[in-house]
Amino acid sequence: MTHFPTVERALRTGAPHELLGTLRDALIEQFEATEVDLLVADYSSTVLQPVTDLPHTDRPLAVQTSPEGRAFISQEPFGKYTSQDGTTIDLHLPVTVRGDRLGILTVRLPEHRCTPQAVEEMMGLAELLGHEILVAERDTDLYLQARRRQRLTLAAEMQWQLLPARSCARQEYAIGGQLEPAYDIHGDNFDWSTTADTLTLTVTNGMGEGIHASLLTNLAVNALRNARRAGIGIADQAALADQAIYAQYQGAQYVSTLLLFFEIPTGRVQVVDAGSPQLWRQRDRVVERVDFVAQHPLGMFDETLYEAQEFQALPGDRLIFVSDGVYGAVSGAGEAYEERALARAIQAVSFLPAAAVPRALLEELRAYREADPDDDALVVCLDWFGRGPARSQ
Repeated sequence: MTHFPTVERALRTGAPHELLGTLRDALIEQFEATEVDLLVADYSSTVLQPVTDLPHTDRPLAVQTSPEGRAFISQEPFGKYTSQDGTTIDLHLPVTVRGDRLGILTVRLPEHRCTPQAVEEMMGLAELLGHEILVAERDTDLYLQARRRQRLTLAAEMQWQLLPARSCARQEYAIGGQLEPAYDIHGDNFDWSTTADTLTLTVTNGMGEGIHASLLTNLAVNALRNARRAGIGIADQAALADQAIYAQYQGAQYVSTLLLFFEIPTGRVQVVDAGSPQLWRQRDRVVERVDFVAQHPLGMFDETLYEAQEFQALPGDRLIFVSDGVYGAVSGAGEAYEERALARAIQAVSFLPAAAVPRALLEELRAYREADPDDDALVVCLDWFGRGPARSQ
């Protein structure tokens, strides 16, 4: 990549709010680009929002019906001729960081400059831009503001800032998650952390509505993180978080949580089921709920002791985690979603990658209940690939 070091240096040394302008100047000089635009996925992942002068943005583009959305969904570069004589191409490049789909970089350039080598180099630059955006968000609100097509409630602001990301991927697994209603979420949340040989995943449902639910979930997630970072097991993580929540609310408020600890080399999983989130598994073509011994939600009683259970994740397993706002949703005919429709929906989206599954399932849920949700809805998808013998040594 002949131009990569020069552009990388410019991005790393440029002002946080000027990343797009810096990259635009480099692509104009190095690739004869005539237009360079950045679009970021909104909080619902249904539209791509142009990054421009805020607080106003240009017209958003639908993910499902636009060329930019095609590249976003497929995570592959997509080119489209923009001139009748075939001399100009709009090249849409995924801006993705370790599996977290941030948006699309669109570059308009002469057809003769759109060589396989140039496309590969610009793909690398789009990924680099994604890394720099995540760093820049410590110092500027520009990219976070561009994501929103309407104002977030304060509770939703707190919940989205609490998330690690919306998706991630490595050789052994891929994760995707989504919260709805995206701009008015209350108490649902998910979190994960990985090391070379472990993955810790938590799915949380804080009781209540609005800011009260968000404050409760923030306390729970940070208590779990504090315990996890102390290097203790998930049963003790749950116990310490339980104590923190009970000390604050004296049992009047509590948090339903599912905690999982994966041993990556073996696929062995420890689980603490402390409340309402459910786990569904698709193994081969069979979809079924995985039940555990239910224990008290965090903060319900003082000094609750928790025990971890175990199950085995096999390569090819798809694990779907849902909150009660999903499985407890009721159709117009009064049938709960979990009774039949949820398993059918999981089967229907089996061809999608993990990052796209939560959005697709929530769309299915929306059509099922034919009304705006009365409760938060959370879906997390984990595709387990496992570790081959050569990498487990």
